[in-house]
Amino acid sequence: MLTLRSTPDNPVPPGGALKAVRTDDGVELRAAHWRPTTRLVKGTVCLLQGRAEFIEKYYETIADLRGRGFAVVAFDWRGQGESQRQVDDPHRGHVAHFDDYRRDLKAIEEAILRPLMPHPHLCLAHSMGGAVALTGALDGWLPFRRIVTVAPMLSIRMVRWPAGAALLAGILHAIGWGRRYIPFGSAVSIATKPYPNNRLCRDPERYARNAAAARDVGAGAVGDPSIAWLAGAFRAMRRLSDPRVPGRIMVPTLIVAAGADPVCGTRTTERFARGLRAGHILVLPDARHEILSERDAIRQDFWAAFDAFMPGSDAAEPAERERLEA
Repeated sequence: MLTLRSTPDNPVPPGGALKAVRTDDGVELRAAHWRPTTRLVKGTVCLLQGRAEFIEKYYETIADLRGRGFAVVAFDWRGQGESQRQVDDPHRGHVAHFDDYRRDLKAIEEAILRPLMPHPHLCLAHSMGGAVALTGALDGWLPFRRIVTVAPMLSIRMVRWPAGAALLAGILHAIGWGRRYIPFGSAVSIATKPYPNNRLCRDPERYARNAAAARDVGAGAVGDPSIAWLAGAFRAMRRLSDPRVPGRIMVPTLIVAAGADPVCGTRTTERFARGLRAGHILVLPDARHEILSERDAIRQDFWAAFDAFMPGSDAAEPAERERLEA
């Protein structure tokens, strides 16, 4: 049975609705949605998680968005959180093809966004979710009017020799090893590793909160990825690295990058942003990869940029207001 887990420092936001959503290829996703906590409804923000994340990690962000007048949709991508696995080991972050994330988002759009949630539909995407959102905007299937992406996965700094790693991942995938862990991979979630020298944030209290949530969801906080995931990630990043790509993205986009990001390459992100015709970038100098879990001062800078960028109508449509306030 699907649940939303709660820990003492990370309670479930009240008033949510939990739903199982099935994709067109038969994968069951865990999804949830919330009404805003204000009477004025500005629209809906859909959260697009990074790799190895899960809904529980976003409770504080969900509360922040609801307090700003947004309804919120959150879901776990296939292969992580409490969504269905396609490998026997639930700790292994696996997706057969990166295009499968498009299937997941299409299912969420059809089951929740389109029939239930107030317009405009917007997205807040982190890391891998940012790569998915930018690809969807490029190809014209993204169901959102605006994108805010935080530390998008346009390059991976954790890989010392990206070209060699991409070649190796492609070869191993081609010979049928795609479902295996990456070389030297393990089931240990990055969120549960010791705080000192961590790659994610500089806020010890939020780090401890997220680690407790990760331990509570167990296998939901997956460990290292599969070879297929890595090969797909390199293909997606290679496509987005084409200098012509940013100029073809017409969805208004705000990129918020972390100046001290040891996971994704900020210089690559800055180069990408310079080519955007419908977007811009803000670099937060002291932030690590998980800006939404950073110290208060960094988060305040993020939310100031978000508030200035995200649109909101003066009032929701009457039918939407009636449904949301019922």
